[in-house]
Amino acid sequence: MAQRRLWMILGLVLLVSFGILGGLGFRINSLKPPIPAAVQTADGHIIMTHDDITNGQNVWQSIGGQELGSIWGHGAYLAPDWTADWLHRELTALLDIWARQEGARDFRALSVENQAALKARLKEEIRTNSFDSATGIVTISADRAEAIKQTARHYDEIFTKGEVAFALQPDAVKDKEQLREMTSFFFWTSWAASTNRPDAGERNITYTQNWPHEPLIDNQLTPDAVIWSVISFVLLLAGIGSMVWYFGSQERTHQDEGIPDKDPLLGYTPTPSQKATLKYFFVVGALFVLQMLMGVVAGHYGVEGGGFYGFDIQRWLPYSVARTWHLQLGIFWIATAWLATGLYLAPAVGGGEPKFQKAGVNFLFVALLIIVLGSLFGEWASIKRMLGGDLWFWFGHQGYEYVDLGRFWQLFLLIGLFLWLFLMVRALWPAFHRPSEQKSLLGLFILASASIGLFYCAGLGIWQQTHLAMAEYWRWWVVHLWVEGFFEVFATVAIAFLFSRLRLIKPETATNAVLFATIIFLSGGIVGTAHHLYFAGTPSVVMAFGAVFSALEVVPLVLIGFEAWENVRMSRVRSWASAYRWAIYFFIAVAFWNLVGAGLFGFFINPPVALYYMQGLNTTPVHGHTALFGVYGMLGVGLMLFCVRSLMPGREWKEGPLRFAFWSLNIGLMLMVLLSLLPVGLIQTWASVATGLWYARSPEFLQSGWLPLLRWMRIPGDTIFFIGALAIGWFMVGLLTGHSFEKGREVEAGSVETQPTPSPAGK
Repeated sequence: MAQRRLWMILGLVLLVSFGILGGLGFRINSLKPPIPAAVQTADGHIIMTHDDITNGQNVWQSIGGQELGSIWGHGAYLAPDWTADWLHRELTALLDIWARQEGARDFRALSVENQAALKARLKEEIRTNSFDSATGIVTISADRAEAIKQTARHYDEIFTKGEVAFALQPDAVKDKEQLREMTSFFFWTSWAASTNRPDAGERNITYTQNWPHEPLIDNQLTPDAVIWSVISFVLLLAGIGSMVWYFGSQERTHQDEGIPDKDPLLGYTPTPSQKATLKYFFVVGALFVLQMLMGVVAGHYGVEGGGFYGFDIQRWLPYSVARTWHLQLGIFWIATAWLATGLYLAPAVGGGEPKFQKAGVNFLFVALLIIVLGSLFGEWASIKRMLGGDLWFWFGHQGYEYVDLGRFWQLFLLIGLFLWLFLMVRALWPAFHRPSEQKSLLGLFILASASIGLFYCAGLGIWQQTHLAMAEYWRWWVVHLWVEGFFEVFATVAIAFLFSRLRLIKPETATNAVLFATIIFLSGGIVGTAHHLYFAGTPSVVMAFGAVFSALEVVPLVLIGFEAWENVRMSRVRSWASAYRWAIYFFIAVAFWNLVGAGLFGFFINPPVALYYMQGLNTTPVHGHTALFGVYGMLGVGLMLFCVRSLMPGREWKEGPLRFAFWSLNIGLMLMVLLSLLPVGLIQTWASVATGLWYARSPEFLQSGWLPLLRWMRIPGDTIFFIGALAIGWFMVGLLTGHSFEKGREVEAGSVETQPTPSPAGK
């Protein structure tokens, strides 16, 4: 009965939450910034057309898009935010034009009184919405047209000659027409960020909720941002109090009865398909090391421009390629670890192996290798301008973080995910026909597995010329709901299965705990997707829901320490459990970084009043690194070690490399954040508040004062972290060569009466 109620509550949470998120998508689509049919002067001279803007968006996407600078605050952090940078350059160019008309050298040469008068004129001209909904035309002054022309010349120069400070390679865009189109797109993003919404009435709110901070035209925090931030703080405290109250009311007795005296998996013979998953985990180790190497290269671009300890590598491995590969490889190896865990668990839980299961596992493995290698090559070829026509979109680089891979590879991966789901379900299905306390857990496992494929489908909502506001909406479905949402549900269920297989927890207890945790997490997590969309051309209602529900996301994390200590207890409950110690320790690291990375650093930037100034600064990768690798990366390593330990029972591991890797990864990640990313981000925030986002991202600021040293200070943490990754790789290779096993030391086999060996179906 208790589980039935929990299922009903979960169903209600999903129904209401996706109803709200879908409604927000409808409002975003209805009120998104218009793309004008033409931008022209009062005398009819056309500056740019609708096609120029949309084609320019495609040029930007094909050269790496969000992996080379950012738009509306979303993207990479080494090059400028092109929206904020264009806006400030256009504004200063227009002020200088007016100043010269008054006989001054430039705007700074004017008196304070004259400067104030021109600033008032500037605000009136820039913030007035001249879009005619009947004709689709935006009308601007001849002076503004000249300012646009001057700003475009600056971009023509840096994208042709390159810019070391931005790690921008020469001839990033070679075609002059494509350069003109791309600058048209940059102008449009800044126009949306500086033009008042017609639906905002007299409130003087731009299409991007007054983001970025730009004092020249009074782009400042909106009342909505302040009010909803305060409400989110109050709800966070109320939620924490309620959660602590509820948790304190529950009985917490540790029932160690029924825990076997010997490892239940010793003597267990893996099925052919389970043995076939071993190669997945070795590939996980290889991709993990390669991802860390790309992270070191991308991080080094921030301190040496186009060089790597004196070597000019940008001609072969541009920054945008290194960063793309760093993100994509992270997704690939973590996802592969989790998919392999599911393929390992399914026959064990189902109690038998369906016919041709091994062939399916091997086929999926080959397909995944093709996807990884093919998509990485396509991204490199797109950025190197080798793919003409529409090939960049289908086989190259879509230009959006986390969904960078070309559409062909995206579809290929989606087919692979559903093939994985099919292999999982057919192996698990026999378990549904047996009387068992695990049926609810099985149902949740299949639901989470199906969601991984279904929510990756959201990326198909983005096409070549999808409006940027809607592209961001669908992209965050993938990043937040897929990567941060249902992957976490799947991982929680998988860990529960692993512990129940070891009989360290009872299936009924695990089921109730997982259902409750899923309800609490998704109650805030689904609608909380909107906190990524505050300033992405969305109306104020998105900010309201995003602020409130992202605060609720943090609530369950305040008790994450209890989960960590419960994992510690499990590793000590029987002597044989020490064989799984380092896998469990990585689960403990997951709990720690869930609190610190997802909780503290996440809420640090999530309220609108904070994100208004921090979006696009180094405070974002603080949260990104500690939440993505700290939680999902550590979890992937833990799942890998747990499954490999189960597939190779009876031989004692050398724990030195694992101990070294565990502490190196955690210490390196902490140093990377505390010595470099966080202090740089905080100093940038000060500059963003005091002067504007354009300045906080400018090379003039980032190369001043202590900032060059602080950016170099990322090297110690990166190095320690990378060495830890190498230790994991060394250990995994050692499982093949034998050097990771203690010689002559076998673990005593235990009774397997309660764990029958699955046999292939029909045998």
